[in-house]
Amino acid sequence: MALDYKAAGVDIEAGYRSVELIKKYVAGTERPEVCGGLGGFSGAFSAAAFKGMEEPILLSGTDGVGTKLKAAMVLDRHDTIGIDCVAMCVNDVACAGGEPLFFLDYIACGKNIPEKIAEIVKGVAEGCKMAGCALVGGETAEHPQMMPDDEYDIAGFSVGVVDKKDLITGDDIKAGDVLVGIASSGIHSNGFSLIRKVFDMTEESLNTRYDELGETLGDALLRPTIIYVKALRAVKESGIKIKGCSHITGGGFYENIPRMLPDGINAHVEKGSYPVPPIFDLIAKKGGIEEKMMYNTYNMGLGMLLALDPADAEKAVRAIESAGEKAYIVGKCEAGEKGVTLC
Repeated sequence: MALDYKAAGVDIEAGYRSVELIKKYVAGTERPEVCGGLGGFSGAFSAAAFKGMEEPILLSGTDGVGTKLKAAMVLDRHDTIGIDCVAMCVNDVACAGGEPLFFLDYIACGKNIPEKIAEIVKGVAEGCKMAGCALVGGETAEHPQMMPDDEYDIAGFSVGVVDKKDLITGDDIKAGDVLVGIASSGIHSNGFSLIRKVFDMTEESLNTRYDELGETLGDALLRPTIIYVKALRAVKESGIKIKGCSHITGGGFYENIPRMLPDGINAHVEKGSYPVPPIFDLIAKKGGIEEKMMYNTYNMGLGMLLALDPADAEKAVRAIESAGEKAYIVGKCEAGEKGVTLC
């Protein structure tokens, strides 16, 4: 028998089928600046999106979903993982004051099952629509013998733009500025390696319903990461200057909040100033995990933290809520060693 690519484990026809299935999802993300359609060797995007800016600065973000994928694979639920991937990238762009313009995804799989790939990309497209950016390209790579047939990984890359005068740097944060937190939907996409030490990643375990959650463990863990682009845009459009912004991802409070602070400023966050989703208490109790480690690993209910002039805090909360998210005044900046104090 003659050897061919399919015999080697790569199904080219399945690749063609995947592209056909995802075209309708990609089409739903188009912006006027997109040049050409899906299928070219590169994604083309017109600079018309920012030609009116005084000094446009391009921003980029790249990330994946991590081992949250394990829960999705065990439960065979792949429709929201793509939202997570987009969120992890565009939130970083928005955190600097940018508008996400376009997005590309990369999916590596052991075996290309077109319907599964289409479900994943459906989520990517949904995330792009939430962020207002175009899905201009991507890659699905089949890796036979390198990955099990039923496993995959996904990563993404986003490009955005901001006028230099609107770039959020944190440089002018000062003592007395107020901290406003935007609520997370739960775990988001970080800390799952620790979660997998606390809970068995089996169908039975993930389908277990917990009274304190009001849902199954799997539902709580797979809830997609919130995309904060519209909320941050609402703050900007209300005329408020965001002095600093921190996307609370891997490393929790202790790693991420200092990234927005200048030297000589300590962020004081009041633990009782906002509700912590019950999934975090369940993880801590089941795993015997100390409080500091929880705040050093997870977002603990705040996906974004903003530093604002005190006079703008209440107005910012209203703007964020008008965009459909929940926000709370959670603390303030004080003079001291650069870092975070939980009180």
